[in-house]
Amino acid sequence: MDTPAGTTIQTRRLTLDPLRDEDTATVFAYRSDPTTSRYQGWKPADETEVARFIADQLARPFGTPDSWCQLAIRHRASGELLGDFGVHFPPTLDDPIEFGLSLLPDAQGKGFARESMEAAIDLAFNRWGYRRVVASVDPRNTASVALCHALGMRQEAHHVESYRFRGEWVDDVVFALLASEWRK
Repeated sequence: MDTPAGTTIQTRRLTLDPLRDEDTATVFAYRSDPTTSRYQGWKPADETEVARFIADQLARPFGTPDSWCQLAIRHRASGELLGDFGVHFPPTLDDPIEFGLSLLPDAQGKGFARESMEAAIDLAFNRWGYRRVVASVDPRNTASVALCHALGMRQEAHHVESYRFRGEWVDDVVFALLASEWRK
C-alpha cells in the first residue's frame, strides 16, 4: 500500500495536522468530559495518558497499515484546537478505511465534523485509492448517525447488544460508502 502523502489536510475552515505536546491539556479536557466521551472508545484517566498517546502518535508514521493515526482538528485561521480526527488505515487498500472524530463541546454543531469527514473521504477515495469507507456508531449517538446519513453513507447493519462497552451491552450500527457512490 502506498502511504498517504503528508499529514496535513486543509479544508475551507480547518487544518488537520499532527497533535502537539501543547495540546495535552485541551485533549484531556474534552476527551474526559462525560458528555463528549459518552460514545468514544478512549477516555483518558489523566494528562499523563494523553501525553503518552500524543508521543506514540508522533512516533508512528501517518498511514501505517493496520493502525489508528490521530490528527488534531484546528481552526484554520486561529490555529485553535477544536478536536481530534482518527483514521484507521487497514492492512490493504482492499479493506475498508474507517474514520472517527471527537470535538470540544463548543465546536460541536458548527459543521466541523462534516467538513473534516468530507475532506477525509475525498482523500481516501480520490488520492489514497481506497474503495470503501465504513463507520461503526452507537445508534444512541444521534449526531453521528445524522452525520453518516448527511455524507451519503448507507446503513448496512444494526447489531443488537453486540458488544460490552463501559459495563453495558450496546448496539452497533454499521454505515458504509463506496468510492463509486461518492459525489464527484
